[in-house]
Amino acid sequence: MYLTKRLRCVLQLCAEKCSHISTGNCYNRSYSQSQTYSKEKWDLLSGVCVERKRVISKQMTQLEDKFTQLLERIEFERSLKSDHEVRRELDERQAELLKKGEVPEADEQKSTQTAQDFEDLCQEELVNFKFAPRECGDEADVRSVERRLDSSVLLLVKQRLADEYVWALPHGARSEGEAMHQAAARVLQQSCGANLNVRFFGFAPCGFYKYLYPRKVRLERSGTVGAKIFFYKAEFLSGCVECNGESVKDFKWLGQDELAAELHKDYYRSVSAFLIDEN
Repeated sequence: MYLTKRLRCVLQLCAEKCSHISTGNCYNRSYSQSQTYSKEKWDLLSGVCVERKRVISKQMTQLEDKFTQLLERIEFERSLKSDHEVRRELDERQAELLKKGEVPEADEQKSTQTAQDFEDLCQEELVNFKFAPRECGDEADVRSVERRLDSSVLLLVKQRLADEYVWALPHGARSEGEAMHQAAARVLQQSCGANLNVRFFGFAPCGFYKYLYPRKVRLERSGTVGAKIFFYKAEFLSGCVECNGESVKDFKWLGQDELAAELHKDYYRSVSAFLIDEN
């Protein structure tokens, strides 16, 4: 009798627990379905950050120049004698012996050119040598990829966005069945022409930005609330930019310190997050 009552209690507890679990599963399932139905729609876009790397080193400051000269002097004082220095000392000894009327030391490798003659020729070559300019063309020409050679520059395009043109990195919508990195390569070619030769750094995006469409655009796009842009990094190798005139009407090569004046505040904040500060 006691066992029967105890078994009945155990069965009742199991039934209540199963009922609670079943109710919870139904709630979770309905909540998940409501979340799925209310999920917002976003357009997926791929953007490309094309960077021309620094070509020459920056001009040294006065302090850096003094420190460099100090290191060169220390290295010279601690270094062994070069072949030219040994040759110069030998020439000086030979000249002293000739002044005294003594026979110079025999030198099987003696050259007709003295150390002083060699130095004079080197100095003359240095005087006639023309160093390449640190600036190529007009630095104010923002459409020239050869401006600001001592720092990196980024490619901006004046691209159509809804009913207006704005300055931004080259970007465009992903096509159905297309990978995001494939869309980035296609968008760059369509926006800037096939003559622009770049090298992409991997298949993973380096940055992200999203924005909301105006209400009018949302209604036209059947409830799509905005766009999400995934940026990919690429290095400029050669070629030139050719605007298609439809979606892109102009371009600029700007340094990192010039971006803030051209880009929207929130957009600039997202872009600067994946740029390496040169300072």
